[in-house]
Amino acid sequence: CVIDRVERLNAESMIYVVGAPQAQHLQMIAAISKKAGWLNDAHEMVHVSFGNVLGADKKMLKTRSGETVKLDALLTEAVERAATAVAQKNPELSAVAQAEIARIVGIGAVKYADLSTDRIKDYTFDWDRMISFDGNTAPYLQYAHARICSIFRRANVERASVRNFVPTISHAAERDLAMRVLQFDSAVWDTLDKYSPHRLCTYLYDLATSFSSFYEQCPVLKAETETEKNSRLMLCDLTARVMRSGLDLLGIEAPEQM
Repeated sequence: CVIDRVERLNAESMIYVVGAPQAQHLQMIAAISKKAGWLNDAHEMVHVSFGNVLGADKKMLKTRSGETVKLDALLTEAVERAATAVAQKNPELSAVAQAEIARIVGIGAVKYADLSTDRIKDYTFDWDRMISFDGNTAPYLQYAHARICSIFRRANVERASVRNFVPTISHAAERDLAMRVLQFDSAVWDTLDKYSPHRLCTYLYDLATSFSSFYEQCPVLKAETETEKNSRLMLCDLTARVMRSGLDLLGIEAPEQM
């Protein structure tokens, strides 16, 4: 309760993450707490509301029998669906590796589908879109990270070895990617200020698309000079580190191969 948070925990900011229908209830609690003297101008009580998860029928997501969907069943199915996608995309991986990647991709897909939507809006649960390796999805971002890791494996270069190089930006796609990387801090603070994880998701998706354009237009391992190659490897490493950090803030793992 408010009293416990203020008196025992010495909380100055209290964030209540509950559904939008609880808005009036929390407003009444805040008003009563101020009248009773438990809250003053030094305290902040915030209601971080969220919308509903809908099924294909645009009604609250339910099982076929009409029951509430259990999270463990949802995650199990997500991992199973991801396993099929991973096996098709990279059949040469061992069964153990495929299973681990499927776990990371499946669970990440469910988390990202929820976090990438503006929290105050309802969204429709869609397995095909969620597990897709295209578009604003966790698998797309995870694949971008894994793709960068594969560049270093093929180059037989340790990522840490390129971090002291000064980048040479000569191509528009390089500049776009570098500028996108520099926006990470702003994206994180914007997400925190507005209690809106979807803003960080949007940034990471933009980062992944910028990297894709860079990779298509700017040869890395076949760069014209060693200086250009090292510069682009450094930019790749920086992108991967930002991607991993961003996904980590969302509670999503970034595999090194997929």
